[in-house]
Amino acid sequence: MKTVRLTMAQALVRWLTSQRTEIDGKTEPLFPGLFAIFGHGNVTCLSEALQEVQDVLPTWRGQNEQAMALAAIGFNKARKRRQIMIAASSIGPGATNMVTAAAVAHTNRLPLLLLSGDYYVSRFPDPVLQQVEHFGDPTLSVNDAFKPVVRYWDRITRPEQIIQSLPQALGMMLDPADCGPAFLGLCQDTQGEAFDYPERFFEPTVHHIPKPRADLRQIEAAVALLKSAKKPMIIAGGGVRYADAEGLLAAFAKRHGIPVTETLNGRTVLLHDDPVNCGPVGIMGSSSANHLAAEADVVLAIGTRLQDFTTGSWTLFPHDARFIGINTARFDARKHMSLPVVGDAAVTLEEMGRALGDWRAPENWLKQGKAWYGEWNSYIDRRSGPTNAETTTYAQVVGAVNRLAGERDLALTAAGGMPGELEMNWRAKGIGTFDCEFGFSCMGYEVAGGWGAAMADPSRDVFVMVGDGSYLLMNSDIYSSVLTGHKLIVVVCDNGGFAVIDRLQTSKGQPSFNNLIEQGTRVKEAFRVDFAKHAEAMGAIGIRARSMGEFEDAVRRAKAADRTTVIHIDVHPTDWTGENGSWWECGTPEVSASQRVEEAFRAHVEGKKRQRLGV
Repeated sequence: MKTVRLTMAQALVRWLTSQRTEIDGKTEPLFPGLFAIFGHGNVTCLSEALQEVQDVLPTWRGQNEQAMALAAIGFNKARKRRQIMIAASSIGPGATNMVTAAAVAHTNRLPLLLLSGDYYVSRFPDPVLQQVEHFGDPTLSVNDAFKPVVRYWDRITRPEQIIQSLPQALGMMLDPADCGPAFLGLCQDTQGEAFDYPERFFEPTVHHIPKPRADLRQIEAAVALLKSAKKPMIIAGGGVRYADAEGLLAAFAKRHGIPVTETLNGRTVLLHDDPVNCGPVGIMGSSSANHLAAEADVVLAIGTRLQDFTTGSWTLFPHDARFIGINTARFDARKHMSLPVVGDAAVTLEEMGRALGDWRAPENWLKQGKAWYGEWNSYIDRRSGPTNAETTTYAQVVGAVNRLAGERDLALTAAGGMPGELEMNWRAKGIGTFDCEFGFSCMGYEVAGGWGAAMADPSRDVFVMVGDGSYLLMNSDIYSSVLTGHKLIVVVCDNGGFAVIDRLQTSKGQPSFNNLIEQGTRVKEAFRVDFAKHAEAMGAIGIRARSMGEFEDAVRRAKAADRTTVIHIDVHPTDWTGENGSWWECGTPEVSASQRVEEAFRAHVEGKKRQRLGV
């Protein structure tokens, strides 16, 4: 056996550069780059290896470890899980900063490779800088905190261990059923130790993401159930996008006359005016989709986790509605006593379509869905259309961006009030033009994820839609985007604090408390941040818009600009898009000195009576 003598860090990096993937018939690097912040836990060994291959595995310097891992997630999501950006940190706080990002990837079923420095295997220099000592277990380090939020975890204590560990980690990340983050703790002394690695380990390998077929009996059972339906509906989730099944879904639904609704992660798998599109479903969805859910007898759930924001905490559907779960993950396919069809969405739709033949749902059902959708769109027209009003709403901002965006431009957001306003008001001009991280609802994903998405496809504009709260939490990758030349258009909707949580708080009978800067918080003197000037300090173009006319001019300037632009506009803190007939279960005090809180609890109890029981 031919061997080559390398340090563990050198061998790891060489293996990464040998992995390839096929995209649209062209072979590309599976790992196209790496975000890193170096410290004593990785700068002497891992950085030495990375520096040697920077032409084929470029290293991008982040400003914050959590943010750079979120940027990797934004990239990996935009590339539809077919390429994997890496995030590498030192030990201690650099590592624990990435735990939140790992949870984002885990929740959203997204691949992410995390590499962090770890303690010394020899223990001779213990306790080293940034080492947390556990008196009863010296084998523990802070990297054990990743275990609940990754799909694969390993600590490399011997250089030869990567021969087994790396292929296993990659196999998990490429498996559509188990896809999620992988973590490797790289012990500091092990990084520099040499080993005679077999040359075969570094042979170039082209990987293909599997497209598993469902069991024929599951297909037959699903077809029989669907044929019995009088009012079937489809819920399309993010799995449709990752399976490249958008076109198949539209054709399947049209042929069989089934209305389609979208989850947050499934938004823009259909164009806005597709003949089977009946709007987004759920708490932050459309009244049209929720009307369909209230009457549906069979629900075809494709590539969705059926999160509570999709199902209205399971109050949207009749108690006797039957579910068919099409998913590569058995866990998701079986939720809520669904009839499971465990397989790839594209392959399954093709096979179910052939088995259904010329069967169609009753004609009036889709017509009714489209009529409801027309009513919803009229409501959105009134909410988000052009206006000269003195006060600005989220809906008006979203509507203006939507009108001025190109067909391929991406709208990206995460937490706060923006996800609901975007889900309800955004109209898809192009397929795959919407990214809302709402699985973990991570404040701070917006700017960082936007940087990664811009890297993934520099040919389109990325509109980062963010509130003032999330902006203040994590904004340093505005600087990163200017440094690297990956242009963003960041729209900061300033409502004076955490207004959407204030909305939830007050809806449960409580007074406004500790959410809005100018109300209910302990401040010496309230004032607003000038986000445009703040952005200018990081090298971006900053624009302060004080009316919708000025805002639309700012968007045009931003699209024409050669670098990142941040547009700051005030929005009304209590004017939200709604009227969709949904309910959400959220903890409410059973006993309180407040009459309003007790009234809210009684309403909570009534809401729970609508919940459909399941597993």
